[in-house]
Amino acid sequence: MLSKEIETFKDLRYEVRAYACYLFVRNIKNHLPVIELSKVHEGLQKIFKEIGSVDAAYILDSHGTQVIETITGHVQNPSARGKNFNHRAYFYRAIEERKCILTDPYPTRNDGNLVVTAAYPIYNEAHELQYVACLDFELPQAIRLAQSTTLSVGFEHFSKIMYGVLSVLLLAVAFLLLVRGVLSILHGIQHFNTLDIKEIFEATILLTLSLAIFDLVKTLFGQEVLGRGVSSDHKMAHQTMIRFLGSIIIALAIEALMLVFKFTITEPDKIVYAIYLIGGVALLLVGLAIYIYFVYSIKEKAD
Repeated sequence: MLSKEIETFKDLRYEVRAYACYLFVRNIKNHLPVIELSKVHEGLQKIFKEIGSVDAAYILDSHGTQVIETITGHVQNPSARGKNFNHRAYFYRAIEERKCILTDPYPTRNDGNLVVTAAYPIYNEAHELQYVACLDFELPQAIRLAQSTTLSVGFEHFSKIMYGVLSVLLLAVAFLLLVRGVLSILHGIQHFNTLDIKEIFEATILLTLSLAIFDLVKTLFGQEVLGRGVSSDHKMAHQTMIRFLGSIIIALAIEALMLVFKFTITEPDKIVYAIYLIGGVALLLVGLAIYIYFVYSIKEKAD
């Protein structure tokens, strides 16, 4: 489920940052003639008590040295006061950008759980850096900050239920197509001497569509209900889309071939409709080729 949480955090990152920055601005005054450490400390304590989902809160001076004991709910927490953290992203990014920032998830030094840090640089009236206030959120805590309303939580559960129901229904469709295709094959075996080639083509189409729908259900249920396979830049989703479209194209190509045979023998004047279908299949192939080209071009650039 960790990959699902990271992907969810990516979607909610801006909401988490906006809320953390709002807390900083509301509770800690900036650009005052004199910045008192006690006032900054008091503001952090207010934030910690107000939301109760902060893993740790602390203050760094202008050189990155922690100047207070870490505010935390952990019973056992090693003292970090006096340690220097100027090499941490939350310190140097806050200084470089001169605004409230939110880091990417990283393992905490205490227990190894993934956390994100919101950092707020505090300046005096002369725009000289005095302190950097920091809030650590464990990844699930950060997600809950942006999903704190009952409506959003309820909608997430409703979405999972709907995806589950639709997955089951699609699986039933795939199973029915599979059974119908198998029955067609068995019927052809039993009546081999009078075998109609059309029946074999139809069985092939049914089995191909069954495979495509099953592949779609596997990805849909795994990602949206179980939360698996969401990492690695949606690689599995792209592969499923390619296989699904490929299966549809194969089914349509077989149908076009059937129409060519049928119209050639029985109604030659209607063979133009088979040509139209073949043209549509060719356009789908071109579209699929373009899709594959752009997907893998973007992936190579990202790598």
